Amino acid sequence: MRARPKLSPSALSLGPGAVLTPLLLPAVALPAAEQFRFDTSFQTYDESAGRMYVGSYYYRGEMFLSEDTSFRFQLLRDAISGSTPIGALPGGTQPFLVEIDDVRTGVLAALSQQMGDHRVELEVSNSQERDYLSQGIALSDKWELNQKNTTLNLGLNFLNDTIVVRGTDDQNKKSYDAFLGFSQLLDKNTILSANLTVGYAEGFLNDQYKVIQRNELVTPQQGQPYISNRIYRENRPSSRLRGILQFQGTHYFRKTNSALDAVLRFGEDDFGISSQTVQVEWRQGLFKKRVEVTPFFRYYQQTAADFFHNTLNEVDIGTPALHPDGSGPNYSADYRLSSMATMSVGLKTRLRLTKNLNASLTYEHYDMSGIGSDQAPDQAYPTASMWTLGLNFLF
Repeated sequence: MRARPKLSPSALSLGPGAVLTPLLLPAVALPAAEQFRFDTSFQTYDESAGRMYVGSYYYRGEMFLSEDTSFRFQLLRDAISGSTPIGALPGGTQPFLVEIDDVRTGVLAALSQQMGDHRVELEVSNSQERDYLSQGIALSDKWELNQKNTTLNLGLNFLNDTIVVRGTDDQNKKSYDAFLGFSQLLDKNTILSANLTVGYAEGFLNDQYKVIQRNELVTPQQGQPYISNRIYRENRPSSRLRGILQFQGTHYFRKTNSALDAVLRFGEDDFGISSQTVQVEWRQGLFKKRVEVTPFFRYYQQTAADFFHNTLNEVDIGTPALHPDGSGPNYSADYRLSSMATMSVGLKTRLRLTKNLNASLTYEHYDMSGIGSDQAPDQAYPTASMWTLGLNFLF
């Protein structure tokens, strides 16, 4: 039994515990002599009590083929080990935690071309695990208007996933995303932006290793009847429509060589999950810009999915299907679908070693907890520490 963290083209640039959108200072174009940019990083995700550990290696590069054309790539390797809640209640006869062990590899390649006021990019991706294959393609356009003070971003993304499910044929999931973004330079130090993403997924949306428990009366031929804890595979709907609306503001303080970035994000889907996120970063330049220190904070909360239940005892159903297909009734005990909140706080430091070499070190504390009436057991929610060490080169 193993975990299956999903990888998408947009996620390839982030680690498994990454939760913050980078804060960008006013952009400065690279000189023509700098034809290649490369960075590498190593990240650890370590849950408390040694429950789960993930070690991730990331390699990213960008080549400037001409004044108008560039090519970028991203590679990753995640090694996952430890244990995770399977969906059964703690303290029962069924295991609450199961051991996981897997390696995920991913690759992304993108070619972009400047066409007048448009920057068009075509992106392809592939990620593979022992029992999960994800292949994606994306097309985006960045359109600069109003003497580059206004920018429109729009794009489409498609993912085709193949899932190995024990005891039956391989399953398929398809995901479609469309996004539209708008950013406006209010003055030379302030940028405001708004982005809308609409996504639709269909096919096998279950986590093939998650189960849900039901207490059943067993009457043996001899002896007294007793209650047994039986487990069944979860049954999520076979389609999901979701929307995410994000607002972001960035202001650069020239006198103190610092910047403040704030993000508000709202999400809704037809699973019944409603989410809100607030995120703040402060970037401070020190020692004539040789050092940058960035404390950050993020809070996220969501309501539970309509079909979240801790047990099947409360669901009106006969004998659950051995291999659920998404038809009703739907049910899941996955704590990630419960009513819960997460909080992240951390500090990133970046040191300019030479003109073409930078080093960075980031620490982040991550905590998840149940809120409201539709919580999972407290033991399900993780607390984790994350460290990220990175190097950035310009050639």
